[in-house]
Parts: sequence; structure tokens; C-alpha cells
Amino acid sequence: MSRHKFNVGKWLPSDQEFEDKWIKKVYEEAKSEENQNLLPPVHALKELIESNHYIWNLFEMMFDEIPQKDVDTPAGTPQVRDYHELLLMLNRIIQRAPEFNTTGLVGTPINAVLDYPMATRVGYVLFNDPRVNARMKDILDYWGRYLQSPASAYVLNTSDKGWLSQYALDEMAKEAGGSDFLDLFAVRSNDAEKKFGYTSWDDFFTRKFKPGIRPVASPDDNDVIANACESAPFRVARNVPLKAKFWIKGQPYSLIDLLHNDPWTAQFEGGTLYQAFLSALSYHRWNSPVSGKIVKAYNLDGTYYGEALAQGFKNPNGPDKVAANNSQAFLTATATRAVIFIQADNPKIGLMCFVAVGMGDVSNNEITVRIGQHVNKGDQLGMFHFGGSTHVLLFRPEVKVDFDLHGQKPGLDTTNIKVRDIIAHVE
Repeated sequence: MSRHKFNVGKWLPSDQEFEDKWIKKVYEEAKSEENQNLLPPVHALKELIESNHYIWNLFEMMFDEIPQKDVDTPAGTPQVRDYHELLLMLNRIIQRAPEFNTTGLVGTPINAVLDYPMATRVGYVLFNDPRVNARMKDILDYWGRYLQSPASAYVLNTSDKGWLSQYALDEMAKEAGGSDFLDLFAVRSNDAEKKFGYTSWDDFFTRKFKPGIRPVASPDDNDVIANACESAPFRVARNVPLKAKFWIKGQPYSLIDLLHNDPWTAQFEGGTLYQAFLSALSYHRWNSPVSGKIVKAYNLDGTYYGEALAQGFKNPNGPDKVAANNSQAFLTATATRAVIFIQADNPKIGLMCFVAVGMGDVSNNEITVRIGQHVNKGDQLGMFHFGGSTHVLLFRPEVKVDFDLHGQKPGLDTTNIKVRDIIAHVE
């Protein structure tokens, strides 16, 4: 599998022609099913659009705003043209599980369908509207229940489009730095024909490493901070402001928005933030970067298909073709996320915060720890379900953090650092 065939995180293909053909295929399948009734959450979105003139206008304007040159793709395949087509495609997508493909993976299919609408200025307004997001959440929750059901396990097979083909297994092993899937990941059966014992797409997606595959960095040294997710460095920010215009070019972080005005937010003003993104082919559980006590943990609803204005059609270099990869900093303040505050055992760290940010089709950030629980460095905190994701570590201004990014500079072309490996050292 050529690296250039994929975008950051490998959630959508960099091969635009492949993605265009995939959208056409989905649309044709959806049209063939158009006489079927819309599923309840999709029908509820239709009712919202058609009962609220303001939202109806926004949907109409959003599709009209897509530049004419982008309406028909170079491959001659049409983009989604109106909300009627969008509803049909949503109805089809949430009855399927993502397939593996050797030439381009569409791991976040709704994100792919909304790629151009998200890039418009009207799309920015529409996908930040709480009423629209409530309907999108219901759609994603419905899809999530399907992806956790045995019906979704049909993609766990050994065909060319199956996640258990030898090619797919080799790619996932390679992504984890190994050569044999079964040597790396915990399975309940060694038989691919029995799906290795995985019971659903999500059961497979949230698979665990075998014990000992990801040892904890310096487990007895509390000055060493471990990588919380199997992830690639995106950005390190110092002197993070309490409030900023996070929607502008450059996407500065805004702590009040990131933490939803949590009463403890001010403690992190002027502090340090580390952000990294996860791959579609990798491990999606979160592990504690430090030893300490869980003192607060909660989930925040947010936008599901918003992207920074500066990364849309307004961008003189053109829109982010695989939105919202370039909007990851923006998403820390807007997307659905899980917030976990940890009182570290190390007094040089004290109170710190882990934030899991669901991007695109991620509809469920599951926290598996409880308030008052003590965790050791490397212990599980929770997991992402279903799709693309990024995460943040926050440190207070008095904490002197020296990052070890394993020879990389943060950005969109970095590679994964192993979960539980060293990510930083506190002075």
C-alpha cells in the first residue's frame, strides 16, 4: 500500500479519483434504495430541514456555494448536490460497515460525502448549529449501535475488501511496527474464518495489544510522561491563552472553549499543550500518561462536521480535500470530546488534563475510569469508537515539560509514536 494513497491518519484516500468513484457508488446504491423509508434519525433530520425555513435556507445555500468548478469532479462523478441526495446517502451509509480497500480506505464515509459542503462558509454556520448537530448525533448514535452489533461483522472476512485479508493484516501489523498481526494483537481465536473471535466491527476496531507489546516507559520514574495514544505529533503549543479566536487562520488554542469553561480552566492559562492524531489502521484506546488520581471526567457534545473557515473554499490554496485534517486545532474547541483531569502523583506535574477529541464520524468517546480512581502510568482511560480522532495533553504553566517526539517535528506528515512510550520529561 503506497503511503501517498492516503491522507493524514489514513482515514480517507489522498487519491481523489478513488474517493470520487466511491461517492458515486454510494449514491447509486442509495438511489436504488430510495423507495425504502428513511431510517428514524435520518427522517428526523429531514423533518428539521423542512420544518425550519432558516435551516432549509442554509442547506440550500450551502450546496449552491460550492464553486462550479468543483461541482463535477475530474473523474466526471458528481458531488452531492442537495439535501435530498444527502439524506439518501446518509440512510445508506449507516446501514453498512467500512470496508478495507487496497487502493484507498474510506474509513469516515459521512465525512467523505460532506467534504465539499463542509468547506463552504454556510457549511461552517450550519454544522455549528446545535439543532443540526443534535440530529447528526442521533444519526451517528444509530450507526454506532449498528457497528457494535453482529450484523456489522460481515466486513471481517478474508476477501480483498475484508479487514482480515492477509494484505489488510500485514498493513495493520506494519502500522504497529511489526510483521505479524497475531503476534501483536489480542484475539479470541487464531482462525481468520472465525473472525479471530471478534463479534462486530467496533469490537475489532477497539482491539487490544497483547500484554507486553507496549511496555510502559520508565514505569518507576514519575518524571517520564508516557504517550497516551498510539499517535503522530501534530502540534506543541506553549503559553496557551485562556481565550482566542480559534476559528481564524493559524487556529490558536482557546482553553475556555476547549474545556467548555470548566471551573479549573484558568489553572492552565499560559501552560503547555500537546496534540497528536491517530491512524485508521491502529490502536484506539487511551492510556494514562502519568500515575495519579482521576479527579474529574466527563463528555462534551459538540460539532460533528465543522472545519475551520480558513481551511475551506476561503483558503487561497483551495479547501482541505480530506477535511477536517487541517482543522485539528480548531476541533479541540468545537468537536465532541472527553475530558479527564488527573492529579498526578508527581508534585512537579500536579493537575493535568487529557482530552480525547472525536473527529468526523466518531460519535462515541468512551471514558472507562471513574472519579476517585487511582491509575498507574499506562493504565487504560477509555477509547475511541468507530472513526477518526485526535487528542490533547494539557499542563499548567509552572510545569516544565521537555518533549521527546522521537526525532520528529510536529505537523501533518509525522508518524506514530507507540502508546505508553516516552513522550515527554518533566524537569
